Amino acid sequence: MSEVLFQYLLRLGDTDVVLAQRLGEWVGHGPVLEEDIALANVGLDLLGQGRMWLSYAGEVEGKGRGEDALAFLRDQHAFRNIQLVELPNVDFAVTMARQFCFDHAHLLLLRALTRSSDARIAEIAAKAVKEVTYHAERSADWVVRLGDGTEESHDRMQQAIDRLWPYTGEMFAMDDIETSLAAAGVAADVHALREPWLGAIESVLDEATLVRPASEWMQGTRRGGGKQGVHTEHLGHLLSEMQFLQRAYPGAQW
Repeated sequence: MSEVLFQYLLRLGDTDVVLAQRLGEWVGHGPVLEEDIALANVGLDLLGQGRMWLSYAGEVEGKGRGEDALAFLRDQHAFRNIQLVELPNVDFAVTMARQFCFDHAHLLLLRALTRSSDARIAEIAAKAVKEVTYHAERSADWVVRLGDGTEESHDRMQQAIDRLWPYTGEMFAMDDIETSLAAAGVAADVHALREPWLGAIESVLDEATLVRPASEWMQGTRRGGGKQGVHTEHLGHLLSEMQFLQRAYPGAQW
């Protein structure tokens, strides 16, 4: 059970940390100063959540690896984040579309995990759900603002949704690890979260005058995705930046 739980905690922690890194790339490049700061703050929230998951993962593993070692001293194939969060920012529309799709699934997941039979998981989820409630509201507001804005902003947001849609299915895909932990009451049954997620997504898209993509094909759900260590070419580049200091100066401390 300890190895299965360790792998599950990596999925939660890696997803948060990788998305935090992506959002950090906007610092100094936001479309307006307020957004520059807001994106950084969302990233910091996710980083804090990721630290809690990885810290717990290190305890469960029992090999002396803490949050820093797990974040900075693993190679690409050892990461268990979903592929959606490692995709490049491209532009503000893609960034907000990715955040929108992720936030609403993340919020449902955390709410479910507050009822986990694992007290530590339930505690971390309860802390995180307060922050992610705001994240979901904020990203939905931006989707509506851009979708129901100018012709160009509408087109960019629709293109962003279309581009990212095939990567959303992995958030609701379950393998033996999640199935066994869900049966034990430890993990969430993410299969059951897909319909409420679709309802929330479609409601916002309607308000934004955007169309839900018709394609049902999903990346990383049949032959394995990021949860199983199968990643896009983008994760390696992201990690080369995120891990540079620790790799270049092993054991460095402030």
